[in-house]
Amino acid sequence: MIPVNFSIEKARLAQKKIAEKVVERDEIELPLRLAAGVDVAYKNDKAFAAGVVVDVQTLSPVEVSVTEVEVKFPYIPTLLAFREVWPAFKALKKLRSTYQVLFVDGNGRLHPYKAGFACHLGVVVGKPTIGVAKKLLMGSVERLSDKLGMVIYNGEVLAYAVKLGRSRRDIYISVGNKLTLNTALKLAISLTKSNASLPEPIRLAHIYATSARKRNS
Repeated sequence: MIPVNFSIEKARLAQKKIAEKVVERDEIELPLRLAAGVDVAYKNDKAFAAGVVVDVQTLSPVEVSVTEVEVKFPYIPTLLAFREVWPAFKALKKLRSTYQVLFVDGNGRLHPYKAGFACHLGVVVGKPTIGVAKKLLMGSVERLSDKLGMVIYNGEVLAYAVKLGRSRRDIYISVGNKLTLNTALKLAISLTKSNASLPEPIRLAHIYATSARKRNS
């Protein structure tokens, strides 16, 4: 059900304000020790969000939080953030570990208003944030190599298309907040296991969110 006070015009205005608040420079605390990932799974009118913190040296999980909330916003393309920010934020707030970078299952700057889910959440939590999308929302890919390409939209590079680990399929890395695109790519590559296709924080968050949904089926 769409909230009674909702309008597309209000949502677009909010996205423009979020886009203005996104910082595209490296403000990450070094040395990097802990990285988090967050993902949201759905079952009917319930959202199951998982936040996972991993040690960047071992890529092992050090903390996991899972939360369940009632879905109060429908799925509307390019307005995903309005549906997912609240459950994702709740899962992250339960974490006690002080992570230095956050991976989000969704686009950041690779969005018609440069304000995808990763930007929304990155601005809300005030952390360096990276958007990781499995499908290309928009733009065209200009390949730099078999494993790497630039995603270009209106003449601007908004993301990288990259095949991680042994994967033969691209994922799309974009800035969420407080990072440059090059740094976002480097972190995505460095935090992916050789036999995986996603950065480990996102891969684990997806597993835990999906598991929570299945337990409540």
